[in-house]
Amino acid sequence: MQHYDVIIIGSGLGGLVCGAILSRHGYRVCIYEKNRQTGGCLQTWSRDKVIFDSGVHYIGGLAPGENLYKVFKYLGIYDKLRLKRMDMDGFDHISFAGDDKVYRIAQGEENFIRTLLADFPGEEAALRAYCSKISEVCSKFPLYNLRTGDYEEKRSVLQLNTADYLRSITGNEKLQQVLAGNNLLYAGVAEKTPFYVHALVVNSYMQSSWKCIDGGSQIGKLLCRQIREHGGEVIRNMAVTAIKGEGDRVDHVVLQDGSKAQATHYISNLHPAQTMAITHSDVLRSAYRNRIQGLENSVGAFVLNVALKPRTFKYLNYNHYYHASDNAWAGIAYKEEEWPQTYAMYVSASSKDETWADSLSVMTYMRYEEVQPWRHTFNTVLQTGSRGADYEAFKEKKANLLIDCVEKQFPGFRDCIHTSYVATPLSYRDYIGTGDGSMYGIAKDSADPLRSMVSARTKLSNLYLTGQNLNLHGILGVTISGVITSAELLGMGFLVDEINQSIYT
Repeated sequence: MQHYDVIIIGSGLGGLVCGAILSRHGYRVCIYEKNRQTGGCLQTWSRDKVIFDSGVHYIGGLAPGENLYKVFKYLGIYDKLRLKRMDMDGFDHISFAGDDKVYRIAQGEENFIRTLLADFPGEEAALRAYCSKISEVCSKFPLYNLRTGDYEEKRSVLQLNTADYLRSITGNEKLQQVLAGNNLLYAGVAEKTPFYVHALVVNSYMQSSWKCIDGGSQIGKLLCRQIREHGGEVIRNMAVTAIKGEGDRVDHVVLQDGSKAQATHYISNLHPAQTMAITHSDVLRSAYRNRIQGLENSVGAFVLNVALKPRTFKYLNYNHYYHASDNAWAGIAYKEEEWPQTYAMYVSASSKDETWADSLSVMTYMRYEEVQPWRHTFNTVLQTGSRGADYEAFKEKKANLLIDCVEKQFPGFRDCIHTSYVATPLSYRDYIGTGDGSMYGIAKDSADPLRSMVSARTKLSNLYLTGQNLNLHGILGVTISGVITSAELLGMGFLVDEINQSIYT
């Protein structure tokens, strides 16, 4: 039986960050990945000679001195990334049906305020209060600021609701909706989404926003290279089918070929519910399992990936968020007959041409129940399977509805399409391994913030969790979760100091 210091289940960003950190500290690491490609939502794929991203459409916090910059620098990958800074005066454009104006979210606090003041001239006090509150809330999350601290700091802001807070600073309903206008970033629900989620996500983009040139898979590839250079292994096409406990510890894992592997420590990058489903241990009481498996997930996504005809669609150095009503929160609670009610357009940055785009993705919400008729099917590159003609017809119908919606803001868009490819919640379920194809894992609720908090530690003393369900989703959130999990082995103070010192070496 193979024996390692650390076995990591899944090569999503959280698993790769743990692997890169621990291997550089002398741990013999092995990552098992069920797919052909590593990286989870970092995966890219190519069709018609263009590159599509699975999930990394833009990244925040990567300017020198910012949080993600420091961690990526420490991991040894920052200097090798191919990045393009997005439009300083509007990295996100927000638009609403029936309103010809496009509202721009700018980088840099003063620039952000100045840009929105052009559209809301009487709202300077509200905009300054908003920026001040974001800074205050972000300051209460120690690791977000790469320092040590404790849970008590956060407690005072966890129950603040985003929509309620926006209403409290201004009576201008349009401004409230504009500030919530990119809530597809965190699958915002007006009654539920905590302000801390909004603040942590939006703040990093307001500091600095970047696109990965030729796709986000470069992050995963660079991390895999770091792991291998430090003596670690990344084994693809090999799922872990069972985690076997003995006493209060994991004894070994079982692989899809029936073989076993053993380690001193185990880290699961799977959704906590998936982790519990494959863990066999008497120590895991049904109450604990039920709590984890009963956590509500965020909604799924329908993504239209478009290969464009050459020189037909200009490259946009910003993202476009559209709402079919004047309510930026309404799209998530869509009625099927009125779908889609919102979308985000992300135009890919290519090294081939800076003027014309060669591909883009349009993302909107889709509930898992819409693809329930095909839930028994499974289809990945490794395990191909047909979902049938009715599924293809469903995708085509939905794609056309979404294209019609995009046409309202971008007339002639349909004529720019060379080919298009669709991903549904089933695609994300099969590739990423969430049971219901959820976009962002466990949903957060300002009314009950502790319920959705998942610790890196489990009831088994040598089994840890990492990934988007721990802390926060997105590149920054998941990277921080990898730091949290690694600190369980290395010590938080030690690791945070190392990360902060790395920018001077």
